[in-house]
Amino acid sequence: MYSYIKGIVTLIESNYIVLDNNGIGYLIYTPNPYSFKENEETLVWIYQNIREDEMTLYGFKTKEEKDLFLKLIEVKGLGCKMALPMLATGSISGIVDAIERENILYLKKFPKIGDKVAKQIILDLKGKLNNNITISKDSNEEVIEALKGLGYKQADIVKVLPKVNSNETLEQQIKEALK
Repeated sequence: MYSYIKGIVTLIESNYIVLDNNGIGYLIYTPNPYSFKENEETLVWIYQNIREDEMTLYGFKTKEEKDLFLKLIEVKGLGCKMALPMLATGSISGIVDAIERENILYLKKFPKIGDKVAKQIILDLKGKLNNNITISKDSNEEVIEALKGLGYKQADIVKVLPKVNSNETLEQQIKEALK
């Protein structure tokens, strides 16, 4: 079982990316492939789905996305291929809010999600997401606040922010920004 894979994105297609890690190209299905950049090193949170006829990798930009995906695929009648488009077209907070408020109409807007599956999602997940899935503050905001706390001006921070890899830990991002 993989937790994440760090490598260079070598190919971006409509529903997957290929991530090169030490000369091995991993085909990873992801909700938003175009949120990745080709020829850029990135960290992808991975879920490995093994069935008797296939082995598939699903990847996510954040751990929160992966955590929600894992909760969604536990729902009876909702598999990986139905959960992935939910994350592609909906925000984590929007999906969690819809489940908590029993908003069936919001859930039905996703492909292949009808009344029955939407009700099942609410039945299985209501009250179980807010404690387990933490929607973190944008890491850029944390870096900005840390650099401001160190006495740097907003104009200087804005110049270095694009050079900071947002997939690194907060500490590593701050070190990169200080360089």
